[in-house]
Formats: sequence, C-alpha cells, structure tokens
Amino acid sequence: MPALIDKSLGQSFNTSLNVLAVPAFNDNYLWLIHDGIHAAVVDPGDAQPILAALDAHDLVLVAILLTHHHADHAGGVQTLLQHFNVPVFGPAGEAIAGVDMPLSEGDLASIPQLGLTLSVLDVPGHTSGHIAYVASEQHWLFCGDTLFAGGCGRLFEGTPQQMVNSLAKLSQLPDDTLVYCAHEYTMSNLRFALAAEPDNTALIERIATEQAKRDRQQPTVPSTIGLENATNPFLRYRQPTILATLHAHGRLQQADPVAAFAALREWKNNFK
Repeated sequence: MPALIDKSLGQSFNTSLNVLAVPAFNDNYLWLIHDGIHAAVVDPGDAQPILAALDAHDLVLVAILLTHHHADHAGGVQTLLQHFNVPVFGPAGEAIAGVDMPLSEGDLASIPQLGLTLSVLDVPGHTSGHIAYVASEQHWLFCGDTLFAGGCGRLFEGTPQQMVNSLAKLSQLPDDTLVYCAHEYTMSNLRFALAAEPDNTALIERIATEQAKRDRQQPTVPSTIGLENATNPFLRYRQPTILATLHAHGRLQQADPVAAFAALREWKNNFK
C-alpha cells in the first residue's frame, strides 16, 4: 500500500523515525510509526490495511497504541495479536480487550525497538477515558478523536467542561507539533469554522490551501498546533467574532466560556 504521508523528523534517540498514514474505512487514518525495520501502530481500527502496509514496507510490528475504545480505532487489535505478540498500550479508564499496558496522564509508553518514548495526556470528552500520546522529541501528537484538523470530536461520553480542559492541554503544546488526528474531516470542519468566524483571514487562507490538497487527492493531515490555534473554532471559542456569531444565531444566552463551547459543538453537530 503506498504511503499517503511519510514525514521524517530527527530526534535525540532515533533519527530515522517516520510516520506512515494508512487509510481505512471511508475517512480514517491509521498511523504507523517506523524506522524502516520496526513499527508501532496507533489506533488500528482495521487490521487488514495494517498487515498490508507492514508487508509492503517490510516492517515488523512491535507495539499497538490505542487512544480510545471506539471500534474504528481498536477493532483490529485482536487480529493483529494473532500475527504479532506485542504490548498493547491503551487508556486505563476504558475497558478494551487486549490492552495489557493501561495508561493515564503522566505515564510513559516506551517502545525500545524504536528508541521512542511517548508521554500520555488524559483528554476525556469524546469518550470518558480518551488519552493522547505526545512524542516530545519529534513534536508529534497522536490525539485520536479529541482534536481534528479544524475541529474536535463529538461529546459522546464526556462533558463540554472536560473537552474544554482536554483541548486546552493540546493547544499548549509547541506550535510546530504535528497533529496526527484520525479522520479526514478537514474540509467540512473548515466550512463550519468559516460560518463561526467569517472574518478570520488565516482560516480563509487555510481553506484554499487544504482544498488544493484534496483536489490533488492528498491528505490534509497532519496539521500543526499553531495552525489549529489560529483557525480551529473549538480552540478559539472565546474569540469575540465567534461569540457574536453564536449570539446572532440565538445559540448563546449567557456569557460563559464553557457554554459558548457547548453551543458551538451543538451547532456543529447539525451543521450542513
């Protein structure tokens, strides 16, 4: 399977790590972190594309990393374990079959074959126990369905307050941190962002840039934390234009940041 993304960033432990995007389902990206020999997979919702990518790139799987329990992120674990005897890292706060390395904020996921250590953040909201992985040396973030390019995940299990707190943690990462989210939702997210903040020139420029990528059948991810802070309404819900838009649409009656975030998320749920 050809790579959609193959970016290499140097780091102090292993200077040959790459991240390979493996498309799955209609719009998922499954991520393979590899050094040309060994690989770790993030959120393998489907085992078959991962097995094909491992074979195509002559890689051996050495670890599985899960952000949350939804099937399109964890559904391929059992099949992969039939082929590889590897540790399965996952959220301590969720019951996921196969996880033998439960993690919560402050823990580290160490993959010695890759010379890679990822720190863990608790980012509930989309699900109650969702976690994210940060590779600080490489400036990589694997955030599952918490933060998207131009958007954020629906609140299936958590509260607006939880999601506000979770996104705040991610927004404070270095601006050049690459955001490896799990879905190609970017253009629909940005159309909503423009409705919420029509005077954002950085957003208007981003829409043109990302649409050009899609026209070339290229992925729009990873993005960066800096770009998200400049254009993502779910990180910008305190901005005056967004607040004014929510008021104008009759979606916000109280001057409370969490209420504004909740109103924005509810609007997006039904936005066409």
